[in-house]
Amino acid sequence: MGPVHSCAQISYVLLMAMWEVWCTCSFLEQHPLYHSTPQSCHGKPFAHRSELKHAKRIVVKLGSAVVTRGDECGLALGRLASIVEQVSVLQNQGREMMLVTSGAVAFGKQRLRHEILLSQSVRQALHSGQNHLKEMAIPVLEARACAAAGQSGLMALYEAMFTQYSICAAQILVTNLDFHDEQKRRNLNGTLHELLRMNIVPIVNTNDAVVPPAEPNSDLQGVISVKDNDSLAARLAVEMKTDLLIVLSDVEGLFDSPPGSDDAKLIDIFYPGDQQSVTFGTKSRVGLGGMEAKVKAALWALQGGTSVVIANGTHPKVSGHVITDIVEGKKVGTFFSEVKPAGPTVEQQGEMARSGGRMLATLEPEQRAEIINHLADLLTDQREEILLANKKDLEEAEGRLASPLLKRLSLSTSKLNSLAIGLRQIAASSQESVGRVLRRTRIAKNLELEQVTVPIGVLLVIFESRPDCLPQVAALAIASGNGLLLKGGKEAAHSNRILHLLTQEALSIHGVKEAIQLVNTREEVEDLCRLDKIIDLIIPRGSSQLVRDIQKAAKGIPVMGHSEGICHMYVDSEASVDKVTRLVRDSKCEYPAACNALETLLIHRDLLRTPLFDQIIDMLRVEQVKIHAGPKFASYLTFSPSEVKSLRTEYGDLEVCIEVVDSVQEAIDHIHKYGSSHTDVIVTENEKTAEFFLQHVDSACVFWNASTRFSDGYRFGLGAEVGISTSRIHARGPVGLEGLLTTKWLLRGQDHVVSDFSEHGTLKYLHENLPVPQRNFS
Repeated sequence: MGPVHSCAQISYVLLMAMWEVWCTCSFLEQHPLYHSTPQSCHGKPFAHRSELKHAKRIVVKLGSAVVTRGDECGLALGRLASIVEQVSVLQNQGREMMLVTSGAVAFGKQRLRHEILLSQSVRQALHSGQNHLKEMAIPVLEARACAAAGQSGLMALYEAMFTQYSICAAQILVTNLDFHDEQKRRNLNGTLHELLRMNIVPIVNTNDAVVPPAEPNSDLQGVISVKDNDSLAARLAVEMKTDLLIVLSDVEGLFDSPPGSDDAKLIDIFYPGDQQSVTFGTKSRVGLGGMEAKVKAALWALQGGTSVVIANGTHPKVSGHVITDIVEGKKVGTFFSEVKPAGPTVEQQGEMARSGGRMLATLEPEQRAEIINHLADLLTDQREEILLANKKDLEEAEGRLASPLLKRLSLSTSKLNSLAIGLRQIAASSQESVGRVLRRTRIAKNLELEQVTVPIGVLLVIFESRPDCLPQVAALAIASGNGLLLKGGKEAAHSNRILHLLTQEALSIHGVKEAIQLVNTREEVEDLCRLDKIIDLIIPRGSSQLVRDIQKAAKGIPVMGHSEGICHMYVDSEASVDKVTRLVRDSKCEYPAACNALETLLIHRDLLRTPLFDQIIDMLRVEQVKIHAGPKFASYLTFSPSEVKSLRTEYGDLEVCIEVVDSVQEAIDHIHKYGSSHTDVIVTENEKTAEFFLQHVDSACVFWNASTRFSDGYRFGLGAEVGISTSRIHARGPVGLEGLLTTKWLLRGQDHVVSDFSEHGTLKYLHENLPVPQRNFS
């Protein structure tokens, strides 16, 4: 951070005089004049939001609606304090921040109203001789007078706020003439550069006390006139070769029609030339400029090489971090870009998935099954292309990914064959999915109610390092008639691309190619989780950290999944010697990176120092499994393995925790305290003990004398799974086709109205259960 200076108010006149002296020291050679035409500015703006984090010099424009209170008389102090905090954070990161602020008129109006009321009260008290005051009318206050009265107070407020962060601020008041006069432009430019060099935040405003009314169509050729703070901010950004201009207003950004209208949609990215397709509404409740003025200023700045974002600075839920969110590249407001993406936006992909999913749901069950079977054939017929693409991913990931993730990333002929078998199972089960009648009720004569299965809508599945997940999830979405957005990890980009192309090829045989979309844009996962108007359910498949991040980021969208796979196996005192080592080996060593792999082995105390216990330890050593001792287990040993750091650990590798328990109840208590409700197993020959364990363990999957690895959609006969849910919702455990369906109610009547069933009506409720028709799928 640069030097900290005292924050005495600096007037523009004084700075101009100082600059005249500095000019004699050839300061202009160090800071050459920046020409006003945007074509000759510092270069191209950022093409993508993700690049905004590299912005060094930033202008933040605060609109009148952001700075002022709702009554338009006085300042929104809490909002201003939050904005100052965000600007200070960015300034202290080494960025160069500048503010273009409104508010002087509103602040002055508050002061003048107070003075007028006070003056009128005193005069009436002196001259009326009455005990009560007459009703006092406040005259209309002239804006220039309000600005003159408010500018000093507004600046003093900013100074006090910035001082809390050891940052100095300086005021600069300008008019349009200051940009058209060559010498004044030089002075202004040099002043701003010197302030930035000294780590001072310039606070710039139009000098509303003297500024003349804006003239219509007064822009010069290639130059924007300073008519309001929007145009001032754009002009300043271009003059100062700013990387980013943030325009804060009282709307979320730019909409394709006036905000508040029924069909208005927020435009995520706006491109030059798109303004013809936008209908502008009225200007904000205060201030000179409306959205049309903001767009014009933004496009001019963009042409001059400055990136622009227009966002909401008044919303209480986002205003506290809107500026920092924008700089971090988050999907906030409308981003102006000159670079149009090659493909559709994620919002457009979501709309295509919804439209395609609805068409998919209307197909006959046999047609959906045909699509899935065709995809299964393509997986085997095109295996060489798939494996070649996968080889590229593995080569690029070598040295960057841990061994367990590399195993997940790898595809093989046997994996593709297993995938194809699983898809054909899904195709067979899809015959009785969508439109299945679950319940029929005769409400009254000629009034019948049905409950039928329907798709959920649009699914977002986010997966890491698992390209085999794509065809599995795609097949389940097809079978259930859901639209699907897929977001895979970049480490599997080549594999995902070819698998998605094959999926779309299969979908094309019945004209529903767009029902499944692969998101290839730069959207962060957090941004995707905010698309609550597009996505109906999020299903994460990946690390526990990924799942937790998605559960935290999802705003108004249900998330189905598990954050951890801490699977337990309890070896009872009556366990079979022959079964235990096989079950432990398979659960831990067969695929240790899987979420259904064994992580904690609970041993009954009576088994310690027995041949069975020795066999378990010997087998784990042969398999090179690292053993971590639980606290009780460590207490029994003279020389124990490393004591476990946490009993709630998912290793995902050849590591296991061993702990000792005194009974089946203690094992159950341990599982409930440290487990993740994923999959837990008991090994015993005592049926009564086993049933007690099965009934009392509250996990998605509870097994007796079976490997934890059976917790899988394919092994359950579901064909495949979109994931394993540990949530206590309608779908728990491996989620197959049934978990992707919801229901709707169909009521068929003949001119029935509720009033007919009133006390004096002619009809009575019957509520008779009717037989459910059985569909023939032969």
